[in-house]
Amino acid sequence: MRRPPFEVADIIRMAGSKFRQRYWRALTWPQVKVLHAIVRCRTAALGGHRDQCDQCGYQAISFNSCRNRHCPKCQTNAREKWRRRRQQELLPVVYYHLVFSVPHALVPLIWQNKKILFSLLFDAMAATLLEVAADPKRLGAEIGFFGILHTWGQTLQPHPHIHCVVPGGGLSMDRRRWISSRPNFFLPVKVLSRVFRGKFCDGLQRAFEAGQLGFFGECLAIADETNFRRFLRTVFQHDWVVYSKPPFGGPDHVLQYLARYTHRVAISNHRILSVTESEVRFRWKDYANHSKKRTMTLTGEEFLHRFLQHVLPKGFPRIRYFGWLANRKRQKLLPLCRVLAKAPDPAPSAPDPQVPPKCPKCQGTMHTVERLIPGQICNPATIPVPVLIDTS
Repeated sequence: MRRPPFEVADIIRMAGSKFRQRYWRALTWPQVKVLHAIVRCRTAALGGHRDQCDQCGYQAISFNSCRNRHCPKCQTNAREKWRRRRQQELLPVVYYHLVFSVPHALVPLIWQNKKILFSLLFDAMAATLLEVAADPKRLGAEIGFFGILHTWGQTLQPHPHIHCVVPGGGLSMDRRRWISSRPNFFLPVKVLSRVFRGKFCDGLQRAFEAGQLGFFGECLAIADETNFRRFLRTVFQHDWVVYSKPPFGGPDHVLQYLARYTHRVAISNHRILSVTESEVRFRWKDYANHSKKRTMTLTGEEFLHRFLQHVLPKGFPRIRYFGWLANRKRQKLLPLCRVLAKAPDPAPSAPDPQVPPKCPKCQGTMHTVERLIPGQICNPATIPVPVLIDTS
């Protein structure tokens, strides 16, 4: 893929100082770390290594990555490693993609209590799927699945939702046979929506009674118990959205499709069209209007404000596994699923491939000949010549 002309790092360099002056009181330490990581990623500030072609002797310096999970440039390797691990868990069944989201009225409260309410979002989603799937009137099976939390919409505004990927079937409740779902149908989304709404609101009520929620700014009005119950009734009256996308063409397509979701950040560098001292332009899809492509212009400070809203709390897992794919059950139950679903044994997992880069001059193989600390790169006199800087 061609390198994008503009990056989030460029916006931080141009608007970062004004942004810090305006928002420094509201910034959390994880958000500050993200700013520092992105602007230093693949620059001399993080050090690197010097490579040399084994044929023509061409030399180049490659800079190190920051490996921050919110950096737009650092997700490719992590995504590929995750994909290779999940390859071993695929079953020869139809897979379904479901999306669980909450009403917009809940967003301010969720944003003030990210850690506890993002976890509640996962718990309510998982309990909903497990309960409805186990109902003998529906599927009557124990299922396994995983969910991926996204917190943004196309314009970087808050939009918390979870993408779920579920095999079309599961273990019978006595775990003696495999039960397949009906063709092109997994579970009724209206039932999922109602159960999900009930479980989330119940968890929200329990969190309030336990004193686990904080209320600030626009949410101060619902800190009172009477107002909170009234707010909860209002939210409960809305229709909650659970969307089921068409099933995948087959298990081979699942992981290729999921690569777009697992390690995605709020915005990719390829969507950024221009960056100036005063504004940022980027592409977005208007899903309310047949996914029409549009352009949005924001000031640099507003762009960074929206971007940093989606930094997750420290240590918060974005991908979680449930049912017989949960970490404590997977080793025992996944092989049983494979036997009962008459699936072939997975091919032995190969080690992560280490493909050396090719020389841009003669297509020979580049080999690392020296590790460089930041001081060496910043001071060219300490690096043997000839050297050509290559930041691609």
